Amino acid sequence: VPMGGNNEIAVIDVDTNKVVERITGVPAVHGLAKTPDGKLLIAGSFTEVEPGATIPERPAGVSAEDHAAHHAKSASRPVAKSAVISRVTFIKVKDRSVVRRVDVPGGVHHVAASPNGFFAAVTHPNQDAVSVIDIRTFTVVATVKTGAVPNYAAFSQDGARLYISDSGDNSVSIVRTANWRVSDRVKVGEAPEHLVVRDDLGKMFVNNVGDGTVSVIDLKHLAVAKVLKGGEDPHGIDVSEDGRTLFVSAKGANKLIAIDLSSGDRRELTLAPQPYHLAVIKGQGVIYVSSVELPKLWVVDAKTLKLTGTIDVGGKGHQLVQ
Repeated sequence: VPMGGNNEIAVIDVDTNKVVERITGVPAVHGLAKTPDGKLLIAGSFTEVEPGATIPERPAGVSAEDHAAHHAKSASRPVAKSAVISRVTFIKVKDRSVVRRVDVPGGVHHVAASPNGFFAAVTHPNQDAVSVIDIRTFTVVATVKTGAVPNYAAFSQDGARLYISDSGDNSVSIVRTANWRVSDRVKVGEAPEHLVVRDDLGKMFVNNVGDGTVSVIDLKHLAVAKVLKGGEDPHGIDVSEDGRTLFVSAKGANKLIAIDLSSGDRRELTLAPQPYHLAVIKGQGVIYVSSVELPKLWVVDAKTLKLTGTIDVGGKGHQLVQ
């Protein structure tokens, strides 16, 4: 679990639902992915610096969140689009050692790894671009201009497509990985953020924060097939292992919502305050949900939608990776 301004990754044993380790030295880490073979973690950083500069350490007496905010781009302190970098950290899962740090053009929000394990894609919301890193050589092989404010990234199962939610353009960009060019755009709801690709269902699910909906995209025709009500200010989404249920965390409503994708029936669980990121934990029958305000994860039974416990993670959890 990347812990944002805490500058660390919390490692949870999913059998015991306890934090067993903390990986440090990853500044302002929001985006996290793993290679399909499970050997590497790929950690993005929202901290932006000038090329050649070192990532500054947090001074004593300054909170982690304040430190990350100070060194990140903001509307009141604009940064030229080509003048800053951040660093993507590749971490060996076996011993938690840093394999390589790769400079990319701008702060990283979310991260995705290709199914063949050859490439990592990282989104740069402040740059309207996505960087592609070849994991075999640890070099940036493409910088793809997307729509405005690219947020989340996900590859198709065959690796031929990379999907990017463009929050500022109310669209999803489709990047063909054969040439790393945007080939299509699909209009969705307002301010799309997280997305889930399920090739086995032929669908992609995109949460639209601005209008409280989830767009269901037909992957064959690259068109919105259905729009679901996602709840007030939806953030995290995921789909059950059997593909029958969509889970949505509605921050504004303090709800975890389960939607039956066949019948449309809805169930809700109150989680307060502000449920944030979520992930279906494979093989465990549970969902982990982080909170914007509380330093913990909720553990929810995926079938009954009942709260079964909490995990103290010590801060705000972001892109959860199993």
